[in-house]
Amino acid sequence: MAMESALLTNLINGYAFTTECLELGAAIVDGSARPEAQVRVPLSMLNRHGLIAGATGTGKTVTLQVMAEQLAVAGVPVFLADIKGDLSGLAQAAEPSEKLETRLAGIGHTFTARANKVEFLTLGDGTDGIPVRATVDSFGPILLSRVLELNETQEQVLQLVFHYANSRQLPLDDLKDLKTVLEFLLSTEGKEDLRGLGGVSPASASVILRGLTILQAQGLEPFFGQPEFDTADLLRVDGTGVISVLELPSLNRKPLVFSTFLMWLLADLFDELPEAGDLEKPKLVFFLDEAHLLFKGASKAFTEAIISTVRLIRSKGVGLFFISQSPADLPDEVLAQLGTRVQHAVRVFTPKDAEALKEVMGTFPAGELDLKTALTQAGVGEAVVTVLGERGVPTPAAWTRLASPGSRIGPADASIVSTLIAQSPLASTYSTAVDRDSAHEILTGQAAATASQPAQPPVQPQAPEPVAPSTSTQPSSGAQIDEEARRIAESILGKPTTVPASDFPMPDAPQDLDPAPAKRPHRADSSGRPAPTSSRRPAERTQSNDLMDFALDAANMLGREVLRGMFGTRKRKRR
Repeated sequence: MAMESALLTNLINGYAFTTECLELGAAIVDGSARPEAQVRVPLSMLNRHGLIAGATGTGKTVTLQVMAEQLAVAGVPVFLADIKGDLSGLAQAAEPSEKLETRLAGIGHTFTARANKVEFLTLGDGTDGIPVRATVDSFGPILLSRVLELNETQEQVLQLVFHYANSRQLPLDDLKDLKTVLEFLLSTEGKEDLRGLGGVSPASASVILRGLTILQAQGLEPFFGQPEFDTADLLRVDGTGVISVLELPSLNRKPLVFSTFLMWLLADLFDELPEAGDLEKPKLVFFLDEAHLLFKGASKAFTEAIISTVRLIRSKGVGLFFISQSPADLPDEVLAQLGTRVQHAVRVFTPKDAEALKEVMGTFPAGELDLKTALTQAGVGEAVVTVLGERGVPTPAAWTRLASPGSRIGPADASIVSTLIAQSPLASTYSTAVDRDSAHEILTGQAAATASQPAQPPVQPQAPEPVAPSTSTQPSSGAQIDEEARRIAESILGKPTTVPASDFPMPDAPQDLDPAPAKRPHRADSSGRPAPTSSRRPAERTQSNDLMDFALDAANMLGREVLRGMFGTRKRKRR
């Protein structure tokens, strides 16, 4: 009895917050829910992120729904992905029942029916919601490598191809743009450019080209293009916070695709939002379902980018919640950043499950609660909870009977969903795809123009004038060129750059740096129209001038690439 009294007292005191909170439920002590021991999480601590975990069928989705609904009521926008198609019920009020009201009364809550303001989204074209598209250029080479399932070497090759397209002013809007650039580099006209891309082999470029063709065959092409989705539209408040539900039932067999697209949305938010510091409540709470898929088979660079984002995005006012079956699905570096833990039941059927249980128990603070009993005997709609208190100190672990949402559990009526989609304020902006002039049109138009030109008589070669040996102190090695490029880039940017020189592989000396115009795609002038590139450098130029031009080219590339985020996504100053 003394142990029960100590546990109850610690729970009451541990969750007695004075600021606005989400009400998760009531603590269970000695088998009974205790309404006087309310379990809650301060809104100001939600940007310290969290985890909702548990075996299949234990109630993770309903917990997510409860939190999303209360956040919206508090004026906080919410983003979540609906992989199984059962979160649309947030848009429809639930029907009361005697069983539901009795359950809520037992934890000190009352039922209030609620239809939330929901925006339905879908990846690419479709009828499930407003289309969400990304340009290939904005999506970036690192995330695209994940979708294409490239190895590390092929990922580096793809990054160089992006560098090439950026340096030649070739916009990459959709998959056909990237395919056309690769086809050009593999063609007779582009082979000199391919040779200059840090030693990229035609075989590696061909592998990427085949991967793009497979994506098109799988029907994923509509996900890329214009108009590109502006993540500012996830931050809307209309009386209450708007809940943006990304409907993904058609992609439930392509988990790598949707998990990578979720990271693009998150990366875009990270790049676009200003620093906000500690807020009374977050600007947005972002729920990442099936979180284990983010790390499965991920490259070191991709995993490190996720870890860095989790660490840094809280200062932008964004809270992240990972939803998965086990904390072991996430790297320790990510788990260490998750202040709120809602752990549903752990099922132990095998020795491996027993080891997993020990790992889960190790993620909770020690206290009077028998964690092993609570985690293995928790029923559906119950979980073990710990959160960060108002002073950033973890609360005692509480075996909690969770609250229920005021909206429908399960899918909403199809008529309600279709009406909301038709009336969406975003429909006029995103519903119709746009195919502007981009890399495909520029390169195919140039090829057609070149083919239509009359043949010119061959130019007789002239003997070059002798060049005196250079006594210049200009850089003459690859490392020195790198350093010179960095120096010039920093003078252009007006600040030091943190981009490592190794991100821009270059040959030790400039070799055939500017092939003849017929073998190069045209650059674009300030109006966006293709303009002819410069002709081959005169022979009388000294080697030092060639090296300086080469360094300037590299500096221009460096200056452009610092506009990419840690996922390789394009930063766009739209707000």
